[in-house]
Amino acid sequence: MEALLRFGVFLLILSVMTAWEALSPKRRLSLPRRRRWPVNLGLATLNVAVMRVSIGAAAWLAAQWAAENHIGLFNLVSLPDWLGIVLSLLLLDLAIYAQHIAAHRWRWFWRLHQVHHTDLDFDTTTAIRFHPLEIMLSMLYKVVLVILLGAAPAAVITFEMILNGCALFNHGNVYLPEGFEHRLRYLLVTPDMHRIHHSTYQPETDSNYGFSLPCWDRLFKTYCAYPRQPQTDMPIGLNGFRNASELGVVRMLALPFQALRQR
Repeated sequence: MEALLRFGVFLLILSVMTAWEALSPKRRLSLPRRRRWPVNLGLATLNVAVMRVSIGAAAWLAAQWAAENHIGLFNLVSLPDWLGIVLSLLLLDLAIYAQHIAAHRWRWFWRLHQVHHTDLDFDTTTAIRFHPLEIMLSMLYKVVLVILLGAAPAAVITFEMILNGCALFNHGNVYLPEGFEHRLRYLLVTPDMHRIHHSTYQPETDSNYGFSLPCWDRLFKTYCAYPRQPQTDMPIGLNGFRNASELGVVRMLALPFQALRQR
């Protein structure tokens, strides 16, 4: 039931975002969808299959186990249920922000995470372009966090849906009026804010790490408001990977085990 709920919400948001991109795109894509989407959707399908037969529901099961055994911070302190859920959501989002920084700064972690950044364009399918090993590592990290926090199962399901939904949104190639977008980015990470993170210019790539809440980037001084080139013109991806023929599914799976290239 938990997996079906998350998958249903994911498909709904993905459908909305792809329709929005078709009706009101921010940028003209450099490659047709038929060149990129099979890679992004192929990696996503593989990730779903791998997680389904391994540790896909581990965070939710960890939350249930922690609750049954009274383990973790929020199972040991007396708080209203709603407050425990809110605090869990905030702390889990902060932890994912920290994980994202580690993925850029730790060389071994970057080997996995670079798969996400090799996309030569930026649209909602970029949000699901990850190496299976990074997906599994992220899940194990969340299991540890959930147990330490004693996060409620409802908080874990809600967090997963928010995280996935926000990722699909903030990777969207969608147009937002400038004034509205700048107000919105005080509440949510917007596509214009996160697109900067996918710039080929490394100081911009090493900024705007938030997935859902933009406050962490502002608080920890990793926020970049504007790219050095206009949003509609700045190159996307990594400088060492500019040939689309090198970016197929099989090559992406092998990428972490090859020599690192220029970022």
